[in-house]
Amino acid sequence: MLQARISTACLLLLLGVAAPAEAQDEPGAEARLAELGLELPTPYEPFANYVRAVRSGNLVFLGGHTECEDYTTGKVGADRTVQEAYQAARGTALCMLGTLKAEIGDLDKVVRIVRLVGMVNATDDFTQHSQVVNGASDLLVDVFGARGRHARAAVGVASLPVNLTVEIEMIVEVED
Repeated sequence: MLQARISTACLLLLLGVAAPAEAQDEPGAEARLAELGLELPTPYEPFANYVRAVRSGNLVFLGGHTECEDYTTGKVGADRTVQEAYQAARGTALCMLGTLKAEIGDLDKVVRIVRLVGMVNATDDFTQHSQVVNGASDLLVDVFGARGRHARAAVGVASLPVNLTVEIEMIVEVED
């Protein structure tokens, strides 16, 4: 069975209805990255026996990531501030987008960021995990607009591999 996907703007055009201005003028994800002055980093090789991404149907599951270059280490609440950890989460999201592009070829194939799980290496009394993981969430919304809004978990952990400050997983829906 052949399944077609028609964008809202195309459907409205076929029906003779003008699409909302924001839908007509919305830049693609890669154009938006350029507007933000960001370049996708080259994804790193996994640290252990796993792959960076697995595609199953129209879902792409990205394994645990950190920043691609100069990754941040240390516990939030002791070695790192919330703002430093926020920037690490933002850099991690950018690294995940590099992996995603390598997997699917074009970020404009993203239908929706579905779910994010952010793990924060933090002290026992630290409680601002959500503010840290907002670094990744904010970048995804900056790049994809409404398609970047996602379900999310932000959790504190006692430690992460090589003392990373953050590690993030992501599930993305892409065009067939």
